[in-house]
Amino acid sequence: MMLKSALIIVVIFVNFFPSFVSANNVIYSKEVAVLVYHHIDDQVQGSVTISTKLFERQLSALQRQGYNFITMDQFKSFMKDGARIPDNAVLITFDDGYESFYTNAYPILKKMRIPAVNFVITKDLDNPTATLLPSLSRDQIRKMRKEFSNIDFQLHSDQLHAMKDGKPMLNNKLTVNGSTETDEDLRQRVISDTKTCIAKLKEVNGAKSIDSYAYPFGSYDDFTISYLTEAGVKYAFTTKAGLTSVQTDPMQIPRINAGSPYIRPHSINNLINQSQRQKLEGTKA
Repeated sequence: MMLKSALIIVVIFVNFFPSFVSANNVIYSKEVAVLVYHHIDDQVQGSVTISTKLFERQLSALQRQGYNFITMDQFKSFMKDGARIPDNAVLITFDDGYESFYTNAYPILKKMRIPAVNFVITKDLDNPTATLLPSLSRDQIRKMRKEFSNIDFQLHSDQLHAMKDGKPMLNNKLTVNGSTETDEDLRQRVISDTKTCIAKLKEVNGAKSIDSYAYPFGSYDDFTISYLTEAGVKYAFTTKAGLTSVQTDPMQIPRINAGSPYIRPHSINNLINQSQRQKLEGTKA
């Protein structure tokens, strides 16, 4: 009880006095804060778009505050085998595979030697300039992997990052010409799409092992998990906030949204500590 109370006091202190946090502080151990970004752009504004300056300032602030960035492979080894990771571990993730990852985020990540993983919508590889926001090309992915192997590319579906009748296609049955999919139709569609996504990323050497998935729109259910697992997915990332431990369901990994223009450099530290405090309070209860 005294240990839990002491940990809560530490978390509250670093949450409200982030300037006192230094590289010597252990905020948490044997856990990972997974951060999620989408679009890095100095011209476009939006709820999931931040500037290159803010992105770099966020990463620099995390380094000053004692956070340690890990690779996707380190994260998976931790989840699978309980492999050792540094204290205050952070995994940087991106969704959607926008070209801005190559033009704006990657140069910063490479300069700072910070690993990251991008969950790619692989249908856009076939025509990267056809999307509303330009997407990554095969050559860009190959170039990044060659130059900095700690940049990883994983699955965000091939054709299923879309809505049909206002519902995410990944976990909802489609109705075409008055005929609605059966359970088996949905299963086959998800498995086929996922295998296509895997094959396309293997073609461009997207990662050492391509077995991780970010749910489009954060929407999924127990059937989705079953179908993705059958297709070869071992780790799946949600849009729910929280920290990840070896006890976390590997198909329901939480992520903290860091890619909002309203999140200032020190605010990520606050968000991480809020997640830690909520977990401690839940343990106490």
